[in-house]
Amino acid sequence: MPGAIRLVVGLGNPGKEYERTRHNAGFWLVERYAQQSGVALRKDGKYQALVGRMPNNGAWLVLPQGFMNASGHAVQMLAGFFKIPAAEILVVHDELDFSPGTAKMKLGGGIAGHNGLRDISHRLGSHDYWRLRLGIGHPGDKDAVADYVLQKPSAEDRADIDEAIGRGIEILPLCLSGDLQGAMQKLHSVEKVKREKPVEKKAEPKAEAKPAAKAAANPEPKLEPKVEPKPEPEKKGLFGSLFGKKKQ
Repeated sequence: MPGAIRLVVGLGNPGKEYERTRHNAGFWLVERYAQQSGVALRKDGKYQALVGRMPNNGAWLVLPQGFMNASGHAVQMLAGFFKIPAAEILVVHDELDFSPGTAKMKLGGGIAGHNGLRDISHRLGSHDYWRLRLGIGHPGDKDAVADYVLQKPSAEDRADIDEAIGRGIEILPLCLSGDLQGAMQKLHSVEKVKREKPVEKKAEPKAEAKPAAKAAANPEPKLEPKVEPKPEPEKKGLFGSLFGKKKQ
């Protein structure tokens, strides 16, 4: 059984340019939790991160300040210095495969192309840390992903993401006390009731509108050509063949 979470890591990119972009959903959660808990996050050059410590249990809250693909540096340094195993680390990050408003938690797994997770797994030499995944939706085209994650979500999507962040914050005390199964159960039971919406694919609505537009433009009044009286040409052909026989 893994112990209590001792290191909570929010993933994002530093700087004003990125602070409101989808890729910073992990930052948003940890920043809000720190604020609610009265914990100041201060820049620490040694760890290259904003770092704060919970007063009651001593858990670390960390926002790496290298860019996303260098997130593992701060995690490796803190985990190494304070002897924190991977199973006692919780990484909060954005998740393309979930719609905005979805929050899920798991232990271990792959990195699904996420650069922050890739660097953390590489530096820890393990995938076996906890993840709290915040849905941001998918652009519908894998080639558009790099631009999509670095854009601001719509007001509606941001409201949904903020709601998921609120549910994630609610389970953090359980994580920090060591009740990780209870935290998962609580989070996922809400997801079950909510019944996760399918990920929006932006291209689909346009594709559906085309046939409807075509149908409206072409009402199909093609019945008249079929009503042509074809019996008379047949009669003529019949008499013609009869007369031909008499002549012989």
